[in-house]
Amino acid sequence: MLNMHQKPFYLNDDQIKWVKDTAEKLSTDEKIGQLFVPIGYSTDHDYIDSLLKHHIGGLFFRSAHLEELRATFNYAQQNSKVPLLTPANLESGGDGAVLEGTGYAPQMAVAAAGNKKYAYELGKIAAEDAKAAGINWGFAPVVDLDLNFHSPIMNVRTYGDDTERDIAFSKQFIQAFHDQNMMTSIKHFPGDGIDERDQHLLTSVNSLPLSSWWKTYGKIYRELIDFGTKAVMVGHIAFPAYSHNQIPASLNEQLLEGLLRHDLGFNGLIITDATPMVGFSTAMPRYQAVPTAIQNGCDMFLFNHDFEEDVSYMKDGLKNGLLTEKRLDEAVLRILATKASLNLNQDVSIPSKPLIDYKKEQQEIADQSITLVKDDQNILPLAAQKQKRVLLEVLGGFASNQRVEETLQNELTKRGFEVTLYRPEKNFVDLGSVADFKSKYDLVLYAANIENASNQTTARINWKTLYGLGNNLPWFVQEVPTVLVSFGNPYHMFDMPMVKTVVNAYSNYEHFIKAAVAKLVGEQEFKGHSPIDPNCKNIKLKELMNNAD
Repeated sequence: MLNMHQKPFYLNDDQIKWVKDTAEKLSTDEKIGQLFVPIGYSTDHDYIDSLLKHHIGGLFFRSAHLEELRATFNYAQQNSKVPLLTPANLESGGDGAVLEGTGYAPQMAVAAAGNKKYAYELGKIAAEDAKAAGINWGFAPVVDLDLNFHSPIMNVRTYGDDTERDIAFSKQFIQAFHDQNMMTSIKHFPGDGIDERDQHLLTSVNSLPLSSWWKTYGKIYRELIDFGTKAVMVGHIAFPAYSHNQIPASLNEQLLEGLLRHDLGFNGLIITDATPMVGFSTAMPRYQAVPTAIQNGCDMFLFNHDFEEDVSYMKDGLKNGLLTEKRLDEAVLRILATKASLNLNQDVSIPSKPLIDYKKEQQEIADQSITLVKDDQNILPLAAQKQKRVLLEVLGGFASNQRVEETLQNELTKRGFEVTLYRPEKNFVDLGSVADFKSKYDLVLYAANIENASNQTTARINWKTLYGLGNNLPWFVQEVPTVLVSFGNPYHMFDMPMVKTVVNAYSNYEHFIKAAVAKLVGEQEFKGHSPIDPNCKNIKLKELMNNAD
């Protein structure tokens, strides 16, 4: 039963009156529109009008320029009958909303820094930048535990593998948003980080025994719900220990109404994760899945395969009984109560103000978080007098490779190193002799730039090789000192156990790259502590799987 006086809404009588009066004035079609949070593909007013005519409940845009976003959200809010929720992905800083915003740090870097004040700072920066553009809702923090190093979608997006740290740091992030009168959406219920597969590509599974789940994910959700998070994003993740089936949580009444509402006592807003994801789309025919997501406990429906078609599926579902009037009304009341809790019923204006410069904060988090995993060859600190000739190899097929390569080359060159950039067309087949290789280089520096990205089956290193040949492969670790620095995934020792010096920098933001070089050459100390096991043993996961009560 929805209680608008209580957590997380805390509405007064006037706000509750607005919620009820607004709901009563909405037609059935307008109520259905409130369920949808489509992604915006254009800032053209005619396009925005085409969405607003359906009376959408929220509107999401990928990161864009500040003034364009601000003008677009101003227009949308002023022309919407009901105020809009305007979310953005704000896991690593304000750049998740605004192109000019501050990229601060991924959550794992914050965890490696070891002080929860940095979690508050991450939330503060993300919230302030986003708020300046007219955004009022962060799809963050990620509260999943990174328990399976094989997961291609988790790692640096999380606070690591420790339940208590996850809770403490997530509370700080949430508080920073609440201090800006913005809301968070903890994700991805019932918990990612167990399966080695990505829910973008299939329905993944949280396979923990129920008792182990309550000690980890269950404890996290209970404490953050008690702390006052206003929304929970539900993943396309099955949890068979509770529901005894493989139906994803986003469509699973037992997990939504039973576990999340009843057992965990969540009174706030439930939103699906993106519904074009295969984990949602393949669970049942879409005409059925669209209304079933709401009927079985979700309040809002994120993104669309085809917006107009999904709206028609929701309307048809109401007509044919897949969605009841009672459940529709309950979802709409929760949506409106959430909006009132943000005072959107009183003011949707977006003040015009510049973004704040956070360079000092960026430098501090990079300095505090970068972690020396091992230096078994005692080569650090590097020096141009000893390792002058460096072969630099950037691993990964991402657009950011160029930025990583150029920044590393510049930082090393200005410290007196001579840098040769690995180029497959030159070094692919023409190995030369071992003696020739040793005569050319004093050091090989691998920069692993394997970003977190959806729709990957793995987040691993792939080599440019022909029949096992090629200077891209680390065949030379016994011949020339070799160093690996990861600017993303912290688990590359799984593929490169032969490398004796390994640094995890967690991020390919420029301030992390520059700080990593400063630490390699001894200008700064390594201060970070790994929030996961970089040795890739999955020990905690094995214990949780085997030690169920």
